[in-house]
Amino acid sequence: MLAACLLARGGDAPNWSGEFTDKKFLNGMAVFQMSINRSGNAWHVAFDAVYTDGHGAAPEAEGPGKVVGNTLQFTFKDTFSNSGTGTITAAGDDIIVSLKPTHVAEARCLVFYKQNIRLKRVSKK
Repeated sequence: MLAACLLARGGDAPNWSGEFTDKKFLNGMAVFQMSINRSGNAWHVAFDAVYTDGHGAAPEAEGPGKVVGNTLQFTFKDTFSNSGTGTITAAGDDIIVSLKPTHVAEARCLVFYKQNIRLKRVSKK
């Protein structure tokens, strides 16, 4: 997965560091993964999605952002030149990710860019 730098700003942020996934994404037809690492005040986020049978587009995305309150807000560009905005919020040990495309170059990726994607923690960093 690609890494993106998200600059943390102010206050204590939730412990987002780790690996997160939904192995039953899109009613079991796909997998969505996200990796979040922190180095000092910088957050590094990467995400990708793929259909389990290998068909269609399999975007990987990254982009810079900032911590605002208890959310991590970012912009992203994927490997198909789509771009957009996203937010990450803590939900216990899990995270909720919302993605909003703002420029579409490859529409096959749009199925993966949804609101309120719940990802379960796989491991802590």
